[in-house]
Amino acid sequence: MSHLLMFHLPKPETSFLPPAPNRSLLSPHQQSKETRKKKRTQRTAVSKQNKMRFNFELTEPNLDSSPRKSPTPKEDIQWVPLQNHPLFTSSASTSPEGDGSPQPPSNLLAWDGASRLYYWDSNLRCLHRISIRLGDPEPSSVLAALPSKVLHTDVEVNFKVNKISINRNGSALLLSGANGLCVMYLYGRSSDKDNSIICRTVSIGSQIYFNERNVIHTPKVLWHPYSDTHLGILSSDLVFRLFDLSSDVLQPEQEYYLQPVESGRSRNAASICPVDFSFGGDHLWDRFSVFLLFRDGSVYILCPIVPFGSVYKWEYVLEIYSDAETFGPKSANPVAVNNSNMAISWLEATFPELAHESKEGGLSTLKAHPYAVFDASLCLQGPLRKVCQGGEDEDLAVRGAECEGRAVSFLYDLASKDSILVTAWSGGQLQIDALADEIQPVWTVGSAPRLRVNSHNHILGLAMLCESILGELPVVKLDQPHDHTVWLGHPPPLLRLAIVDLALPRKTESGSHISMFVDPLMPERIYSVHDGGIDSIVLHFLPFTSQSSGKDETVRTPSVHPVLSTCQVENSAPSPLCGFLALSDSFGYSWIVVITSNQECVVLEMKTLNLLVPVHVDMLKTSASSEEWTNRNPPDIISKELLSGPKVVLVAQGSPNLRSVAADSIEGRSTLHQYLNLFHENYVEYAHKVYFELKHHGPQLKRIIDDQHARLGEAQEKLSKAEKQQSGLEERINRAMQRHNLLEQRLHSLRNLPGADKKPLSKAEREFKSDLDQFTEVELDALRTSIDTLRARLRRFTQSSKGGIPNQQSKIVGRNNVLDAQISQLKSSIAKLSLVNTENTKKVEALESVLKNRESNR
Repeated sequence: MSHLLMFHLPKPETSFLPPAPNRSLLSPHQQSKETRKKKRTQRTAVSKQNKMRFNFELTEPNLDSSPRKSPTPKEDIQWVPLQNHPLFTSSASTSPEGDGSPQPPSNLLAWDGASRLYYWDSNLRCLHRISIRLGDPEPSSVLAALPSKVLHTDVEVNFKVNKISINRNGSALLLSGANGLCVMYLYGRSSDKDNSIICRTVSIGSQIYFNERNVIHTPKVLWHPYSDTHLGILSSDLVFRLFDLSSDVLQPEQEYYLQPVESGRSRNAASICPVDFSFGGDHLWDRFSVFLLFRDGSVYILCPIVPFGSVYKWEYVLEIYSDAETFGPKSANPVAVNNSNMAISWLEATFPELAHESKEGGLSTLKAHPYAVFDASLCLQGPLRKVCQGGEDEDLAVRGAECEGRAVSFLYDLASKDSILVTAWSGGQLQIDALADEIQPVWTVGSAPRLRVNSHNHILGLAMLCESILGELPVVKLDQPHDHTVWLGHPPPLLRLAIVDLALPRKTESGSHISMFVDPLMPERIYSVHDGGIDSIVLHFLPFTSQSSGKDETVRTPSVHPVLSTCQVENSAPSPLCGFLALSDSFGYSWIVVITSNQECVVLEMKTLNLLVPVHVDMLKTSASSEEWTNRNPPDIISKELLSGPKVVLVAQGSPNLRSVAADSIEGRSTLHQYLNLFHENYVEYAHKVYFELKHHGPQLKRIIDDQHARLGEAQEKLSKAEKQQSGLEERINRAMQRHNLLEQRLHSLRNLPGADKKPLSKAEREFKSDLDQFTEVELDALRTSIDTLRARLRRFTQSSKGGIPNQQSKIVGRNNVLDAQISQLKSSIAKLSLVNTENTKKVEALESVLKNRESNR
């Protein structure tokens, strides 16, 4: 067998076919059989060879090859680094206009997920389309094509664009601003003037938003993740609308009028001011949910909401359908049975294929049909409350806002098995929560929706009033059994993971504006964009994911790292960004592209390796843990099929007198031919696959090896620098220890001072101090002025009474009684004034003593 494995690899074009047997020695039946087998083997070899060659050409394109011939001449394309593109080296500034108040970060960049980057030029009011190449020729490089293509709108965009976003298939671009909203289709006709493309542009909901009759703002506009033509818009009139651009751009397909406050109750204005919303991810009922954020930080859920005609995977819809049939109708609570039956009816009506599961089991996707429950409307589930742990106070679980300022933005992130909700506050904090239970649909029976139908009674649109649940919701605890929460209509509770303080400068009264997006390769990493730059937040603990892994992982706090700072100097004012997005390729590399207010482009390569590995490693189990980590995450460089080796050759059963058979006989030729076929099907094809696999992964392996060598050199340099700096570090540590001992001695001496034993103020003293603080800046000056005026009047009255009494006695003799009455009245007035003066003096002295104590405490 060792001699059989010694062969030379031929060229890929060579066909591995065995020599044809002598047809004259075969019977007609054997000849036809051998002919069919030869043709089948030849077709198999050629098809496999062409398939491998085609895959190779797709994965490793020849960048140096000339482009295909075209009847129209094309310009020569040059590839330059994206940050050096002439479009981003202009001196023009795109800084936001305004009165100096902080503006939300604008995002004028969009990526179609493949090879095209879009940038909106606010000065020229046009769209630039840039072709990019990721990881070529170097793994960390991002190249851009020069020149870029210019796309113009066919109508004038008369508002300032603050954000652009592209739909799922890359055919339409959303242009949104504070005073307008339109969609630009990325296909059009060529212009003869400047060799640009004129694209069709339409306004969305012009009869509802931004008209002369009413001013309705749109805090958030998003493309639906399961449709290429549906837009979700949350407006300031407490209405969430879904527009289908393929049918009508003026009238919404679905309208949901939000009622977050119960009738008869009054709350603050922030509780009815919508701020942001987000669609759910690809997880159970989350894909049919919409999360709504209000200014006071309360989060609500609308479920289910499905765009008409959207497409979903069969196995995902079947999973929630089976779950509703398994747990709902078997519950002992009639409320749970009713809710689950309504959910099953809605699924069967929206996806009719579910009722014919046995017949239509081969489907891969399902299309949503228009449907609405005729006697019920969706319930506004919320506000979401925090889970009580142990003896925690229930009021703390009900209270929504635990951060400073107001809620400014919201992010939904699906990380493995956990649904993460992140709320950003104007004070610079991020509130990170996880859903502690699954989302389930809830309807309010008796509130019929309004439907818009055509002549065939097919639903074209719907509108409904979504009210919150009446009454007080029970506080959910961790030790509560599952039967007390499933299908009862309770909103899912929140499990608080962390509150991250970004330590942003508070130079404005309105606070900071923060926007967030998720890393495309690692959902555990969240990027926050603010006036000071970009920060990276990595979640090291996910409750459901850690529980499903079967290991007791320690609860680790998120790690926060600054990615980009826009402050040139420490005390300088931050420069806002006008564009930011994340790029990624199939080899595991990711980048962040940022456009500054000066129209400069910055490309940052982001490392994703070992970000989730724990820092503390057990030294006794180092080898085992490293081996376990390697086995759990093997390098996906060569396919598992090649690593397992060729298939085992099953030798055909031969006659016992095979050795006595001559090689040129019919039986000998047939046996040799069969052996050659087995050898070809196993070893030769395996060698062919190995050849193409190694040829395909050779350049990538070389890049990885070069990268590892470069990292090894950098690590060695850092180690040498650390060894050189070790002596200096030891000296600094010694000085720090001496300084620490000195500070401890001073602290001990300060504790022995008499003022260190002061007791805190009581409740009455604190109330009196607050009253004095109110008098300090409001009534103290007026009180002093009144005292000075009374003293001056008393002084004048005293002097006039002393000098005028003898003259009056000499001149007026017959009016002693009148003079005595006036004198007694004046004496009583003086006595009263003296008493008032004494009381005012005491109050002033008390105020001055309090002010002196307050200044001394400072």
